[in-house]
Amino acid sequence: MPNPTAAMLVIGDEILSGRTRDTNTHFLAGELTRHGIALAEARVVPDDHAVIVAAVNALRASHDTVFTSGGIGPTHDDITADAIAAAFGVRISKRADAMALLDAHYQRSGMEFNDARQRMARIPDGAALIDNPISIAPGFTLGNVHVMAGVPTIFQAMVASVLPTLTGGAPLLSQTLRVDRGEGEVAGPFGVLAAEFPDLSMGSYPFTQNGAFGTNLVIRGTDPSRLHAAMTRLASLFPA
Repeated sequence: MPNPTAAMLVIGDEILSGRTRDTNTHFLAGELTRHGIALAEARVVPDDHAVIVAAVNALRASHDTVFTSGGIGPTHDDITADAIAAAFGVRISKRADAMALLDAHYQRSGMEFNDARQRMARIPDGAALIDNPISIAPGFTLGNVHVMAGVPTIFQAMVASVLPTLTGGAPLLSQTLRVDRGEGEVAGPFGVLAAEFPDLSMGSYPFTQNGAFGTNLVIRGTDPSRLHAAMTRLASLFPA
C-alpha cells in the first residue's frame, strides 16, 4: 500500500518577490519523509484571497494532508484564516480559547492585547487549534488542512505538534552512489536499472569537481531489501 501523500502551500507576496527565502518546505519534506508521508506537491501563492481558496481546495482534494505556511499574523495582509474558512464554506470569528491564550500571553508580557493582536484569535468554525509554544498565537487544523505560521521556528514547532496525529507509512530510505562520469554516460544503464525496479524511485544529480564531471545516483524506497538489491546491481554497473 503506498504511503499517504501531503502537499505544501506557501502563502505570501514576500516569498514570490524574493524578499524572504522559503525554508519551511525543505524542513517539512524531511520531517514527512521520516514519518512515512510523501510530500507530493508544493505551491507558492500570493496574498490573494481567491488564489488561496482555489489552491487549498485543489490540494485538499488530491492529497491526504495539506500544510500551509504564512498569513496568520496580526496585519491586514494576513488573510489565510479567512481564505481557509471560505474554502470550507464556514464562518470565522474570534474563538474564546484562542482569545484566552493570547490574552494571558500579552498580560505576562506587559503588552496591550489590542485589536491587531486579537486578529490572531480568529479561527474558522470547526477547527482545532495547533499549539504554538513560541509566540502563543495558534495555528489550526480544519479537515485535512493544517494552517501554520510562516516564521520558520514557529512553523517547525507547529509541525512537531501535528505530526504525531498523522498516520504515516514506512519511512522513505535513500542510498547514493557517486560515479565519476557525466550524466550522458550513465543515463542508459541507469534507465535500464530503473525499469527493473519500478517500485523504487531513482534520480541522477550531476556535479563538477576540480573541472571534472560526476553524477550522484540516488535510489529511494521503503523496502530495505529491494533498496539493497538495486544498489548492489548499480554498483556492478559502475564499479569503482
